[in-house]
Amino acid sequence: MTTPVGHPVASPAGRVPSGRLRRVFRKLSATADELQADELQEESAEQGCRTIGGLGDRELVTVFGHVNDVTLAPRAGTPTLEATLYDGSGLVTLVWLGRRKIAGIKPGATLVASGRVSCRDGVRTIYNPRYDLQA
Repeated sequence: MTTPVGHPVASPAGRVPSGRLRRVFRKLSATADELQADELQEESAEQGCRTIGGLGDRELVTVFGHVNDVTLAPRAGTPTLEATLYDGSGLVTLVWLGRRKIAGIKPGATLVASGRVSCRDGVRTIYNPRYDLQA
């Protein structure tokens, strides 16, 4: 807690909880999904990637995350492979036009993808992204 001026408020024992102690309490009280999201965001930062939740329209970005699902969805008669990438902060749909299958792109795969983001109706999409599958 902080005062309106921004100074930390001491606990009843007179001590201010350290950042380390707060992280321990956070991990003890968090759900499994929250812990996974935190872990993915840390990995994303280590890779030097942007968080998906903060992406804006028409930005050239590199993102990191896990593939949640993969679907084959034809668009205008052309086969289109779509994968949803999750990094703990949000989702982005990766779309490969003219593809039915890409080796290694499957649910649970971890990858780094680069491309220009298109935001339409609140859905972030990257068309024909460059990607690098992670071990």
